[in-house]
Amino acid sequence: MKLIVGLGNPGKDYEYTRHNLGFLVVKHLAERLNVGWKLSSFTNGLTAEGNYRGNGFCLFLPLTYMNKSGGAVKQIIETKEFLLDESLIVCDDLNLDFEQIRIRPKGSDGGHNGLDSIIQYLCTDEFPRLRMGIGHPGNKVDVVDYVLEEFSKSEKNNLEDFIGKSADCCLIWLDEGIGKAMERFNGKSFSQE
Repeated sequence: MKLIVGLGNPGKDYEYTRHNLGFLVVKHLAERLNVGWKLSSFTNGLTAEGNYRGNGFCLFLPLTYMNKSGGAVKQIIETKEFLLDESLIVCDDLNLDFEQIRIRPKGSDGGHNGLDSIIQYLCTDEFPRLRMGIGHPGNKVDVVDYVLEEFSKSEKNNLEDFIGKSADCCLIWLDEGIGKAMERFNGKSFSQE
């Protein structure tokens, strides 16, 4: 069984903010795969389990708020005995343009507090991550406000397609592995397709 974790903040106030892109993609996956969410009995989060083309999966949304995601992620990995290389973290990325996708088998936190928390708790950065571009406001001072703002009107026009393509990437990873997902999706921007 493989694990797909969406990073974000719980609650209606955050639902369509840039920092919740991970949540939005994994919620979209649950709808597409027709699996229902339930509150985890052993950690603070929601889980949904199922099967895709013979591949068992568990979707997970930590409800700890972004900057404290690591504890819940560590708990689900250890309790359900997921292998790190079969645990995909899905999150937003300031360093990529809006609609760009990058999937990697490991790497630094890239300034992302959710990834930083997971790396601290797991004591390693060797786990796959799907990073989805939200663009950068251009000024470090504005970053906190920027990631907690809702998507702009022009971004909202393309958001559904972006979420769909990111979910496609997760399914390729689940079914065919990270090599195929990297080949198909890395560095591509889908607004031109």
